[in-house]
Amino acid sequence: MDFTNRTALITGASRGIGKAIALKLAAHGARIVIAAKSVEENPKLGGTIYSAAAEIEALGGSALPVPCDIRFPEQIENAVAAAVAAYGGIDILVNNASAISLSAVEQTELKAFDLMFDINVRGTFFASRACIPYLKKGNNPHILNLSPPISLDTRWLSPHVAYTMSKYNMTMIALGLAGELKKYGIAVNSLWPKTTIATAAVRNLLGGEALVRMSRSPEIIADAAAFILARPATATGHCFLDEEVLAEEGITDLDHYAVTPGGKLYPDLFI
Repeated sequence: MDFTNRTALITGASRGIGKAIALKLAAHGARIVIAAKSVEENPKLGGTIYSAAAEIEALGGSALPVPCDIRFPEQIENAVAAAVAAYGGIDILVNNASAISLSAVEQTELKAFDLMFDINVRGTFFASRACIPYLKKGNNPHILNLSPPISLDTRWLSPHVAYTMSKYNMTMIALGLAGELKKYGIAVNSLWPKTTIATAAVRNLLGGEALVRMSRSPEIIADAAAFILARPATATGHCFLDEEVLAEEGITDLDHYAVTPGGKLYPDLFI
C-alpha cells in the first residue's frame, strides 16, 4: 500500500473517521488536505484542522489544514485551490463530512433538515464537482463517499426519514459519478461500517458511553478506505462495507478494532 505522490482532500478530517483516514493515508505517504470547519477546539468534540495536521506531521507526513465549511461552495473552491497550489493537484477526494439528526418527521425541525441536506448532499455534490477537473489529471484517482448501501425497505427509512434520505443521496452521488467519470479513469465508491463506530456523534448525540463501548474504533474504516483507495481506479461503482473489504484482503480477525475487545457490538443504523 503506497500513496507516495498522491494528494488526498478529506472533508471533516479534524476528528473521528475523517482524521483516522487521514492518518492512515499519511502513514503510507499521502499528502493530506484537511478541509474542515473546526478551527477552535470544542471540548465536546475535540480536535481542529490544526491539531489533526500536527498529528499527521508527527508521523512524518505532509498536511495542509484549510478552514472549509462545505455548506458554502466558495469555501470548497478555496480549499481545492489551496490544495492545488500546495501540492500541484488532487488524486483522492474523501467525502466524509456529515450531519446527523435521528428524528421522526414530526420532530424534524427545518434547521436540522437543511443542515443535513446542505452538508451531506449539497456539500458532497459540490466538493466532488470542484475536484473533478483535477482528478481527471490525477494519479490513480478516486472519490470515496462515507455513506450506506441503499435499501428501500421501510425499516431503514421510517425511523429517521430526513437523515436516511440525505445519506442515501450521498450514495446516489457516488453511483452516478461512477458511471459519469468511468471514461476518465476515476473510481467512485461508497463505504459504510457494519457496526457502530466510536465517534463524537455517537458519544454526544446517539448513545453516550454505553454505545461507545459497543462500537469499533474509526481505524477499521480507515483501514478499509485505504485498501479501496489503493486499488486500481477501474474498481468503481461499489457500495462497500468495511468488514467485506477487509475480508477480501485476508483480514478476518477484527477484535482489535473493538472499543471493548470481546464485547458485544452494536449493528449500524443501516445494517
